[in-house]
Amino acid sequence: MAKQFDAIIIGSGIGGLSFALNLARYGRSVAVVTKKTSSESNTNWAQGGIACVTDKTDDFTSHVNDTLTAGDGLCELNAVKHIIESGPARVAELIEWGVKFENGADGNPDLGREGGHSKRRILHARDMTGRAIESALIRAVNLQKNITILEHHLAIDLITLSKIQNSGVNTVEDRVVGVHVLNTKQSKVETLSATVVVLATGGIGQVYQFTTNPDIATGDGIAMAYRAGAEIRDMEMVQFHPTALKSSDGSRALISEAVRGEGAILRDMNGRAFMKDFHPLGDLAPRDVVARAIDSVMKRDGAPHVLLDITKVAQGHLAERFPHIYSTCLKAGFDLTKDYIPVVPAAHYLCGGVTTDLSGRTTLPGLYAVGEVASTGLHGANRLASNSLLEAVVLSYDGAAAADNEIKNQVIGNFVLPAWVDGALGDPDERVVLTHNWDELRRTMWDYVGIVRSTKRLKRAQTRIRTLSEEVREYYWNFKVEPRLLELRNLIQVAELIIDCALQRHESRGLHYTLDFPTQSKSIVHSMVRRNLNQK
Repeated sequence: MAKQFDAIIIGSGIGGLSFALNLARYGRSVAVVTKKTSSESNTNWAQGGIACVTDKTDDFTSHVNDTLTAGDGLCELNAVKHIIESGPARVAELIEWGVKFENGADGNPDLGREGGHSKRRILHARDMTGRAIESALIRAVNLQKNITILEHHLAIDLITLSKIQNSGVNTVEDRVVGVHVLNTKQSKVETLSATVVVLATGGIGQVYQFTTNPDIATGDGIAMAYRAGAEIRDMEMVQFHPTALKSSDGSRALISEAVRGEGAILRDMNGRAFMKDFHPLGDLAPRDVVARAIDSVMKRDGAPHVLLDITKVAQGHLAERFPHIYSTCLKAGFDLTKDYIPVVPAAHYLCGGVTTDLSGRTTLPGLYAVGEVASTGLHGANRLASNSLLEAVVLSYDGAAAADNEIKNQVIGNFVLPAWVDGALGDPDERVVLTHNWDELRRTMWDYVGIVRSTKRLKRAQTRIRTLSEEVREYYWNFKVEPRLLELRNLIQVAELIIDCALQRHESRGLHYTLDFPTQSKSIVHSMVRRNLNQK
């Protein structure tokens, strides 16, 4: 028997939780599905802050122009204007929910500046803004009686009308009506039913060998949406954060762009500042420029990393302004006030995703998407720093109003959602295969579908990943589902989509740089993929 809700939200970051809070205002019953705990999300890792026009020396036009410049021609102007102009009201709402941003001595917001921004407009809670927002939203959600949080539930696949046989449903179009989820604590699959399903599953960073994303960033929402038949676009636009701390254990910890906003300088291994060689804005150039510059310098010098120098900035200020970064570097053996910090690029943010309108509606009725999983037209070919949290709160507000209206007016009919059937399937017999495939996938994507690409590299990766896909598909149909298998299945699907979109784009634009097409095309188009639902 399916558990029934008005809406099911998959993901518990800023997008999912704010969508839930906004829907709760309409009296709707909402389930928030999260595969770990409610506090484990991409939002929780966001250091920099939320970009918003709040100061009298700033204006919407400036923020819009900065966003369009970073997006390198692929932004949609109506989306950029709407999200930026809606920002102040949504930030005020965050404050009402209990988010506390830093203020200066004069009582006004202590605004930071990051790469690509012409003004100081980054609201922050020191360098742990995501954690501050996440904590406040969780407290607000816990006060709502009509919001149910299902922790340790991993979404498997969306349920659509086309998947329901002999239901007596007469409909001219397919739509999402629920989702199958794996209760990982009880190792059983449950069926959830709803008029509206919202994807708020965050990013895809774990598809790469090196990433600033948490372990949960396995592209689940995009993979599920694709399998259900929704349109996906611009997946080749993967942002590599320029400055991740290169630790001796191989891990990559994010060093926020706000550090360069406060005056940090990138240097090569000889101590020479090099960013002015690549862009007039130097160390405050957009992220794609900085990441490619670092990649170029490392390859030119045969160096394992470059150096980030913030020793000239007021030393007493560093530990207070960047407490998390300061302590992280200190644990790795580097003192921000005295030492140059070894940094390298790492996969950070996906600018493409599930195509949506400005209310979060996808091309598949009943399915919404918000946050990093969605492609709204804001980010274009390269995300302007700290625009992502802004996008999430604006689309969650607008999306909740649209979803409430859909719940109010949608008449689907009576039918029974299919129960999950594992039959007599057993546990995977060789988990080492899953481990090897996971590692091979991430190495392949890093080596061949990284910062600098070529058609030869992309096709080489495509061949290898298709083989991995066949092996995982065999596991999926012959063994019981388990978290590692489901996440690997989703990551492989995401990898295929990234490569498919990259091969479509015969130019270099924004985050997609290819040696075979180093210049920009005069025509500006989105790369798009949509599954043929007749395929297995």
